Amino acid sequence: MSTPLPTPPHLAGALAQLEKIIEAAEKKKVDLLAAPWPEIEKAVAHVLGGPFSPNVPEHQMVALGLAAAFGARLAADTGAFWFPSREAPEGAALGFPEALVMLSPFSAVLESLVGAKLERLDEIAKDIRNSLAQAKFSGAGAQRLGPLDYQSLFDPGYLQLMSVDRAKVDAAFALTPERLSIDLREALGRARQLPEQSKKQLESQLLGSLGRLERGKTLLEQIPRSPRLGELVAHLFGATATTGSAPEELWSDVVFPLLFVGAPEKFPELDGEELELAKQGIDPFVLFLEVTPYSYPAVEEGLLGVFPADKLDLPHPALGASAQPRLVAVSLDAIKVPLEKFDPAKTQDAIARFAKHVEQKLGAPTKTQPQAAEMLEASLTVISELKKLAASGQMVVVRRLTEAEAASDLALAPVRAALQGPRIILA
Repeated sequence: MSTPLPTPPHLAGALAQLEKIIEAAEKKKVDLLAAPWPEIEKAVAHVLGGPFSPNVPEHQMVALGLAAAFGARLAADTGAFWFPSREAPEGAALGFPEALVMLSPFSAVLESLVGAKLERLDEIAKDIRNSLAQAKFSGAGAQRLGPLDYQSLFDPGYLQLMSVDRAKVDAAFALTPERLSIDLREALGRARQLPEQSKKQLESQLLGSLGRLERGKTLLEQIPRSPRLGELVAHLFGATATTGSAPEELWSDVVFPLLFVGAPEKFPELDGEELELAKQGIDPFVLFLEVTPYSYPAVEEGLLGVFPADKLDLPHPALGASAQPRLVAVSLDAIKVPLEKFDPAKTQDAIARFAKHVEQKLGAPTKTQPQAAEMLEASLTVISELKKLAASGQMVVVRRLTEAEAASDLALAPVRAALQGPRIILA
């Protein structure tokens, strides 16, 4: 099992700061890791000097400190651990080794502070202990979970881009859960390349989620109750093509820089730090991205440093029900020209010429690394796929997904194709 992460630094810092502020206000130390929550609430009230307001930065610091304390209590009591989660307000969430239970301590603390009832945190802790006990006695917790397991399941650290037909999304949202279930079941039946076991698993997951909605009402009316399901339906029924999925860092640090660098004819001279990196054996491709200026202007601020913030939108207004939307419609204006000029062969040739450029400067062959070759291949592939999306003329959407969702996306592709492909109707 992977090593549990320590309390995130910003939370640990907020806890230390809160302890000092409370000690100054109360003229005594209050043990935030052991004192009863009602006692802590009285001290916090003195510090706040009035009702808690989540929009006041000083009040947010108090909530972060209490979230760190709550997390530490749960860690000591249940073995809980922190794992990175981009959807949690604090950037991390708690997972539990005995059962698949995720908690954002910051969100729990905010809700308790707004209701002026910090002792509610004891109720949350009790509910978690009960859930863990049930999992233990049922045998469901036989396989212990670690931070990497939770990150794979809950942290949307992967991205893909897809072209979306808005009319198809509108049509799907206008259907009832019963109708959507019928369409999905029929699509699974037509997806002949899927193994039967995969079909059964997808049917259980997809139809199970739809079965929890109210019958007779359209999905559009119920998206506020289940925004993630709305995003999944938009993907399955509306996405006409997609790129492969890759970690967000690959898109921001490799894919888009490679697109903007292009295939230059000349390269900058290597000296100083860059030359030292080459001597240390850094792969020429990595050094190429590090030292070669962009051939095209990039957006300084915006999503992934590529998509202007003032042109971000939702593929459908109803999806705004999610506090952290995973589908974001983007404008391709900033990458239109580099996409049109992109030629994978020319890019590869430029990198090969750059490697020769480095060799001449070093007077020795460059060292290559398998990981760099894999990054280059993946980047060239997704840029080529993105170029096809741009040529479609349809709305382009950035989709965030977890590592587990990315792994299962290959199984969803035949279902999506069956939902949107022609249907043979026998008279």
